[in-house]
Amino acid sequence: MAFEGNTQTVEYQEPGVLTRTEPPYNLVIWNDDVNTFEWVIETLVEVCGHTSEQAEQCAFIIHFHGKYAVKQGTYDELKPQCDAITDRGIGATIEVTAS
Repeated sequence: MAFEGNTQTVEYQEPGVLTRTEPPYNLVIWNDDVNTFEWVIETLVEVCGHTSEQAEQCAFIIHFHGKYAVKQGTYDELKPQCDAITDRGIGATIEVTAS
């Protein structure tokens, strides 16, 4: 809203309210004693588009920490990737990103 006076213009803006209609999500891969590092790395490259180096780092983090968020995005972006990963026998979930 603008108020026009004789010599100046005053601009008024309502304070912004931050609303998030869809929170960012994490694609989390879980460690297990079944899948090999090579299989997890191959999956991350093929399904998530990681480089070999990124996929290898993720695999080590998954192994030593029990799980790792390998990708962030909207639910609709991550759901097909999560399904493709679980179809390969690797445990994966989609979690809301902590703010």
